[in-house]
Amino acid sequence: MLLSSSAYFIFLVGIFFLYWPLARMRALSLAVLLFANYFFYAKWDLFYLALIPIASTIDYSIGLALGRAEGKSARRALVSLSILVNLGILTAFKYMPFLLENFAKASGTTPIAWQWTFPLGISFYVFQSLTYTIDIYRKDAKPTQSLLAYLAAVSFFPTTLAGPITRVSTLVPQMEAKDRELTPEQGGQALFLIAMGLMKKLLVADYLAENLVNRVFDFPKLYTGFETLIGVYAYAFQLYYDFSGYTDIAIGSALLLSIKLPVNFKMPYGSPNIADFWRRWHISLSDWLRDYLYFSLPGLRSKNMLFTYTNLTITMVLGGLWHGASWNFVIWGLLHGLALAFSRAMQVRRGRAKPKLPAWLRTVVTFHFVCLAWIFFRSTSLEGAWLVIERIGSLTASTANITASFAIVLALAVAGHYIPDGWMEKPRGLYVRAPFFAQAAVLLLLAIAIQYIAATGAAPFIYTRF
Repeated sequence: MLLSSSAYFIFLVGIFFLYWPLARMRALSLAVLLFANYFFYAKWDLFYLALIPIASTIDYSIGLALGRAEGKSARRALVSLSILVNLGILTAFKYMPFLLENFAKASGTTPIAWQWTFPLGISFYVFQSLTYTIDIYRKDAKPTQSLLAYLAAVSFFPTTLAGPITRVSTLVPQMEAKDRELTPEQGGQALFLIAMGLMKKLLVADYLAENLVNRVFDFPKLYTGFETLIGVYAYAFQLYYDFSGYTDIAIGSALLLSIKLPVNFKMPYGSPNIADFWRRWHISLSDWLRDYLYFSLPGLRSKNMLFTYTNLTITMVLGGLWHGASWNFVIWGLLHGLALAFSRAMQVRRGRAKPKLPAWLRTVVTFHFVCLAWIFFRSTSLEGAWLVIERIGSLTASTANITASFAIVLALAVAGHYIPDGWMEKPRGLYVRAPFFAQAAVLLLLAIAIQYIAATGAAPFIYTRF
């Protein structure tokens, strides 16, 4: 059940009208949320109805034990158990085919067939679940006594497919609050976000993908160097509009239930350096990698900067692997890790002095580096990635496969990305203050557009496969 499908919005409306009459009754409202979460998982595969409750109950129990444990050894053992359980889930149901295939290549044997992979990536669930036990271990949060609240929070359906990765310790208090209410302003903001998300996904991301990006990456030999370069640029904006569109819908859906999720994007392609890019792109993942992985690596307090550079690289390589079991993602993560290490080294060398290059030029360089890395992210194999780079390097030029409508949509996508946040406040305010029937009319028009686009094959959100 994709967040851009009519089935999802029928489901969301149903949950909305079940939830709010029971909002003052804590146990019943939590039961509605938990039912919604598990129903959402079950639509992908019934196996999740066994996996998620069992894994969640284990982490809930570990959280309670961590809250009572005093000794360092016991606390370390408990949090290690949680990490092993969650990483075991990732390994067994996501990475095992990759590991078996590479083991077979190294040993010269026939790879063992592994059938225990499932259509819905569980990376987001695992990372969200680990925030709970690690936060309690670090004494940044206290365990909840309510199993129902924990189960509802850790599997919250808007974040299931592609985040934002939200600390369970921030979700539980919102779900347990007795004074929950949905103001007209919150409702209007939620609908505005959902409308923006649908337009980003259906009118921009899918259009760019179907009209050039997919063809360029699938058959790069058929396109000139210039067309391939435009395809790479288009992919950068396709990915942004696809993922930020999902995030808008997820945040809007949660807000309809009076639950706030964190912001995930802040004009990432306007970053003057790669460190700033990761403060603006997939912010919830960047924060997770920093808080739960980078800060946990050895050498953090060492004066030797080699530890800093090495840990940055390791963090991003593992972040690449989190996206998928493929050498393409390893290279993508390695590129970003090395770039972050280089950026940090230049910052140390420069001290408080300002960079010599102007901000606009640093932004252009950063954007092109990110686009280079996106080639490995998008390609289905290393050979395909090198072929795309080779085509760009051929310096051949033609615009035969770039239609006027595609150029217009891409230009609008670029312009829309760089619109300052303040410029959106006026249309957002107009929509929020509009009568309910006017808001509904806008969404109805979008629903008609959804039906039309679905008939031509609306694509799944890119990040749902991670």
